[in-house]
Amino acid sequence: MNTPELASALTTTAGVRLSVLDLAGVGVGTSVGDALAATTALAVRAEELGYHRFWVAEHHGMPAVASAAPAVLLAHLGAHTSTIRLGSGGVMLPNHAPMVIAEQFGTLAALHPGRIDLGLGRAPGSDQLTAYALRRRMDPSGPDDFADQIDELVHFMRRDFPADHPFAAIRTTPAIPVPLYILGSSDYGARLAARLGLPYAFAHHFAGAGGNTGAALDLYRSQFRPSDVLAEPYPMIGVSALAADTEERARYEARAGALSMLLLRSGRLQEIPSPEQAAAYPYSPAELDLLRAMGRTEVVGSAEQVAAGLDELAQRYGVREMIISTRAYSLPAKLASMDLIAQAYSRVGAAG
Repeated sequence: MNTPELASALTTTAGVRLSVLDLAGVGVGTSVGDALAATTALAVRAEELGYHRFWVAEHHGMPAVASAAPAVLLAHLGAHTSTIRLGSGGVMLPNHAPMVIAEQFGTLAALHPGRIDLGLGRAPGSDQLTAYALRRRMDPSGPDDFADQIDELVHFMRRDFPADHPFAAIRTTPAIPVPLYILGSSDYGARLAARLGLPYAFAHHFAGAGGNTGAALDLYRSQFRPSDVLAEPYPMIGVSALAADTEERARYEARAGALSMLLLRSGRLQEIPSPEQAAAYPYSPAELDLLRAMGRTEVVGSAEQVAAGLDELAQRYGVREMIISTRAYSLPAKLASMDLIAQAYSRVGAAG
């Protein structure tokens, strides 16, 4: 596992790295194949534009999300790119045996040396019934062994279990350590990342309301213990951002992703609505309140407005990296947003 590098081609005004998280969104009237092809196109374009890394995330049982198998998707993305870092944002480790993840990501690292990240989360990435199908247990009060699973995963990647450990004789194939990142939406992940001396990414894009982001990152910094992979804290945040030629157009495109989140949170599982469907949807007063609450953690507008918003977040939270997720219906809207954000910062760099 390597300490994150200190430079990246595409950064904010303050030198904060910019990366991309894509959920392989499936829009109404499109297929899973279309969604995966769109994710591939986004990864290729992100590399061309100089984004630092491109992550996908594990979700299950959601018609709007096609990234149920991150390792499989990352192998495909690696075959279509050559320099950008690729990884999971994240793999939900309790859904898997640590040895399986060690071998999957070891295989990815063998295929694409020096380019693979492994972001880890402990949520199921699904509803409780689907979590049971994945984990074969339903008791939420059972022991939380996430930290123990990470420890086991690291030993499998390094092939260095103590001699008296039952797994010491197992030969993980391939055994290739990859950089680990702890993901979180509460103080649990912040404490764990600090104790293990690992980078920490807080999910500001869906858990940033009410001061949660600042509290989690402050806790991470205050409790951080240097490790053999990281000498000082490396705080990151996930950010929902969408840029378009005009603020009006950006908000029109963003409403589709916002409605998709609203439907998900109310248990109405379906593909991502189109912008036209979102514009015509009969929102209740309570739903409008929820949309406004979600909008407080989003950065939406023209390229200049989004760049200013990202700079403000970077300054407010003192992060080293922001991973941008674009909630939109179509590939053209996502590509345009990615391009406009990169152009905004390229102009800043040229002017400087």
